[in-house]
Amino acid sequence: MRWLGRLDYRKAWDLQHELVAQRAAGDIPDQLLLVEHEPVLTLGRQSDPAHILATPDDLASRRIDVIRVERGGEVTYHGPGQLVAYPIVRLADRGLLIRPFVRLLEDAMAQTAAAFGVLAGGRDGLPGLWCAAESDHPRKLGALGLRVERGVSYHGIALNVTTNMSNFDLIDPCGVPEAETTSIARELDWTGTDALPSTASVEQAATYFAEAFAARLPAPTAARVLAPA
Repeated sequence: MRWLGRLDYRKAWDLQHELVAQRAAGDIPDQLLLVEHEPVLTLGRQSDPAHILATPDDLASRRIDVIRVERGGEVTYHGPGQLVAYPIVRLADRGLLIRPFVRLLEDAMAQTAAAFGVLAGGRDGLPGLWCAAESDHPRKLGALGLRVERGVSYHGIALNVTTNMSNFDLIDPCGVPEAETTSIARELDWTGTDALPSTASVEQAATYFAEAFAARLPAPTAARVLAPA
């Protein structure tokens, strides 16, 4: 686990590329990066920019960049109060395929939410984390989008902890216009002194997520464990 605090999205993106190359070469073990970003919109590699509802002038006035990246999924917002986790994992070494890995990440997000007292789970056909997932009015609590190169995963999950939810008005979240987006703070009706400052709340969520992720990640096959440096 590496808690990076609040970090510009492009710096974290560059770091992921470096670590993916090193992991693919067998130079480092698996990594889990945990971070809070400055405000940014990211588009998946095949996502439709029409799902961005704000004008370029609106985004410029808020100093919010739009970046197209390699992950799957549609447009999403990252910003203060949101936990973003990037698992750099050589999947074959742990006997994992993509779909089980997605479920693992969803389960770890659900356990993180549960640690705060929020019940949430997966939703068929729509990766991520949802409150009231089986109801007529599900609320999206976390997003998920991955990329795998040379057998190594990167990009990952985004979980709304104390996020400013008005920023999701800039987009159709994950390309689903009717989806309502929520946060742990909103679900618990945190107000005033009930909520931690954004970075403190995200760091707490990062600890919960790292524990849940590690508990669910299969151990590496003995023959493939990276030898210590």
